[in-house]
Amino acid sequence: MRETRRVARVLGACAAALALALTTPGAAQAADGVLFIDRVPIHDPSGCYPLGDFVPSEVSNFTNERAALWSGPSCDGRVTGFVLPGQIVRPAPGMSLSVQ
Repeated sequence: MRETRRVARVLGACAAALALALTTPGAAQAADGVLFIDRVPIHDPSGCYPLGDFVPSEVSNFTNERAALWSGPSCDGRVTGFVLPGQIVRPAPGMSLSVQ
């Protein structure tokens, strides 16, 4: 009886570890394509990029991922919009942009 409980406990722990490994997100990868911020190309973008301080920026997204526009300068604050793949947004409402 004790042996059965121990085996069940070990199998349960293994199942939990496997479930956690399968649900944990992997490392962030760069988007495939080119993102233009004020006509400056960024190939295979990933992470956070600042937008214009005094003049609203133009963002052209020719990647396979959407880009989020943020109200704060370091991709913080709140999301003010998205630039979808193939979309050009001018003026871009935000102070920074992130591609995940």
